[in-house]
Parts: sequence; C-alpha cells; structure tokens
Amino acid sequence: MRALLSKAPGGPETLELSEVADPVAGKGQVVVAVKACSINYPDVLVIEDKYQFKPERPFAPGGEIAGVIESVGDGVTGWQPGDRVIAMIGNGGLAEKVAADAHRLYALPDERSFAEGASLLLTYATTIHALVDRGHLQEGQTLLVLGAAGGVGLAAVELGKAFGARVVAAVSSEEKAAAAKTAGADETFVYPRAPFEKAQSKALADQFKAAVGPNGADVIYDPVGGDYAEPALRAIGWEGRYLVVGFPAGIPKLPLNLTLLKSCDVCGVFWGAFAARDPKANQAHIERLFRLWAEGRIAPRVTQTFPLADGGKAIAKMAARGAIGKLVVEIA
Repeated sequence: MRALLSKAPGGPETLELSEVADPVAGKGQVVVAVKACSINYPDVLVIEDKYQFKPERPFAPGGEIAGVIESVGDGVTGWQPGDRVIAMIGNGGLAEKVAADAHRLYALPDERSFAEGASLLLTYATTIHALVDRGHLQEGQTLLVLGAAGGVGLAAVELGKAFGARVVAAVSSEEKAAAAKTAGADETFVYPRAPFEKAQSKALADQFKAAVGPNGADVIYDPVGGDYAEPALRAIGWEGRYLVVGFPAGIPKLPLNLTLLKSCDVCGVFWGAFAARDPKANQAHIERLFRLWAEGRIAPRVTQTFPLADGGKAIAKMAARGAIGKLVVEIA
C-alpha cells in the first residue's frame, strides 16, 4: 500500500510517498481502508518532533480518519468488514490502510461523507470538553473565540451557540469573519497580525473589550496563543474562564496579576488525556456530538481536499494558519 511517511524530522516538504506492507489486524483491532484523513495542528508538530508524543520513524502523520473496515482481528465484536467508521488513531492516517483499535471506532452515518466523518472527532470533542468541563459555559453567557475560522474555532462557535451563549468571533481576515458568521457567531471582528509592540497590544485589548461588552467575556476559547493571549485575557469578565487550547502563534507568558484582578481562571485543555483518564465522560460527550450533528446544530466544514500525494501541502497550509474550517486528504 501507499503511505506518506516522515522518515526524518522536518517540515511537510520532507514527507515521502512510499510503498509499505499492508497492516494486519492484531487482537482487538480492525484494518480500515482509509478514505479520508483530516489535517490538524498536531500533524504540523509531530513531523518536526515538536509534539508531546514522538512516534517511531518511519511513520505517517494523520490522526483522524474515516473509511471502511477491511478485516477484523481476534476478539473484536460489534464490527465487521464493510462497516463505515471514523476513528482517532494518533498517527498513521495518511496511508491507504491502517490498523486501529476497535474501541476507538465510531459508526459513520450513511448520509455523511467520509470527508465530513474524518473532520468531526478531534475538533468537536476537544471543544465540547473545553466548553463544558473546563469552561462551564452557561446559557446567556458571552464566549469569545480566537482563531474562530479554523477547525476548532468553528467548532467553538457552533457549540457555543448550541449551548445558548452569545458568541464573539475574533479572526485574522474578512474572509474568515464571514465563515465565523455563517457558523452562527453573533459578532465578529478582525484583529491585526502579530507580533505586537506594547501600544499595539493595548489597542488589541481595547478591541477585545469593545467586542465582548462592558461585563467582559465569561469564557475565552484560545487555540491561537502568542501575542493574542494577553490582550484577550484583559477582556475577561469577573470569575471568567480562559481556556488554553493551542499555540500556533507561539507559547505566551501571561501576567498573573490579571487573574487576581478579575478573580478568573486560566484552564488548560488536553482532550486526549481527558479521554484516556475518563473514557465514560468522553463517550457521553461524543454521543452528544452525534445528536447535535444529526439535528443539524453542528456540521464539520470541509473547505479543501487534497490527494494523498499532496498531503504535505495540506499540512503546510495548516502550518501557515491559512486554513478555514477543515483540510482533508482524500485517499483513493
């Protein structure tokens, strides 16, 4: 089979399309013929050895797939060849086939495409954990979403609206503002490109404050980091919750006096560890996501697809923060 492999640390240009042996289903596993693999920011980091997990090389990036079960290993019940499935697999998705643990599988509804299915779990499961478990978002509260046109950003906009919040979407272009508005954002505004000097940082803080209103944001969802973090934190309300989701703009340093003055919380969001530590709670969240999906209240937005040979280009676009919604590699 073909796989797009990382054989040495480096950027997307170092990935090599190679012929490798077909996987075999071990005990408790199935082999999935991969039809689609979405690209997420961990794919940018893992090939550069900058992610918290470092797979043994050679490996194919791509942790979120949809496809069709080809074979079933010993001890697997409830699944059979021909079943349409989606799965989070860590890595290995940029390949024609992958062996996946059966307990990581979810049935892909017949009316949904493989590209949509490959775009659901990571972004929406991360976000529902963030907003519900870490942010305690309540109906009528104000949610400020940074990077609101990316995969997790649009998920936060949609879930925020589904939970009855007022959603303010902050983005880096008018095109992205339009995408956030389409997803349901009540208000949008375009922030400038970092880095910021002190006066620019203060101006951005004032822009955040004006957007969320005089009471500040109850919850801030930040998958961006960098120089955007402190200005956003300055717009938080009393006893607000600042959700740390990711750092494509860099890892920020926050002045902790702000947390004292606002009596607010800075909360880390690590969905993968949460799912491993509390699988029952994670399963309940995912079941809720499938209900919201069926009701049309959330819907992964796939804006561009790539063939397997161009999977590196999809990762490069993600690295450049050029993606709106989800980028998906379709595998013939």
